[in-house]
Amino acid sequence: MNEETRREGELRRETRETVVEARLVLDGQGACDAATGVGFLDHMLELFARHALADLRIAARGDLEVDAHHTVEDTGIVLGSCIDRALGDRNGIRRYGWALLPMDEALARAAVDLSGRSFFVYRADAASRGMVGTMPFQLVEEFWRAVAVNARLTLHIELLYGRDLHHQAEAVFKAAARALALAWERDPRVRGVPSTKGVL
Repeated sequence: MNEETRREGELRRETRETVVEARLVLDGQGACDAATGVGFLDHMLELFARHALADLRIAARGDLEVDAHHTVEDTGIVLGSCIDRALGDRNGIRRYGWALLPMDEALARAAVDLSGRSFFVYRADAASRGMVGTMPFQLVEEFWRAVAVNARLTLHIELLYGRDLHHQAEAVFKAAARALALAWERDPRVRGVPSTKGVL
């Protein structure tokens, strides 16, 4: 793929709470270099890149002495912004994607519309609470909300069931990755944007 058609986004975002830098290539091979200071989040980002077949480099420095919330949310903000930049005018994409994904005893599904409109729905069992490494499981929801808002997409995630929190989070990240990969894939039959309005 030549440089003119390469879809990539890059961003550095700095606040009083975090500094996050990322570069994302949509049409990659699944390579990932993640260093956020939150080990479990790094693991989930590696899964995301591999299953979305996107190349991702992302680093964050945050106020982890407080907790992981700001780092996880701001990493989602930057990843979402990079997705939006990489999609550009969104010409020629399939637009919609979905996945139903098992991870051992856990099952998650995700559906996405690269509509240019931010909307997020997340449903998980109320029992899905606790820590995965140093990261509260509830931050899975905050991460994907930040991605959806900043990537300007509609994302529905449902964690249908599971017992192990690690497996549940992994199912969510893999399902979202697979759905996004399908949605941002180029379709040679699509001319312009896939919308009757003529714009996304």
